[in-house]
Amino acid sequence: MRANTGDRLLVHGRVVGQHDRVAEIVEVLGADGEPPYRVRFEDGHEAVMSPGPDSVVQVRDER
Repeated sequence: MRANTGDRLLVHGRVVGQHDRVAEIVEVLGADGEPPYRVRFEDGHEAVMSPGPDSVVQVRDER
């Protein structure tokens, strides 16, 4: 998994009824775009994450 600052991280819900969560990647802490990432969720909460197989990086639209 590789990402850049400004990309979005989509974390799928792991159990029935749990919603997907979306976070903006505000800092890439690993080498060459690799995890861990510092992310900011829609509610303003920030965390350092090493995403698992339930996560997808959505590349920022450069337009």
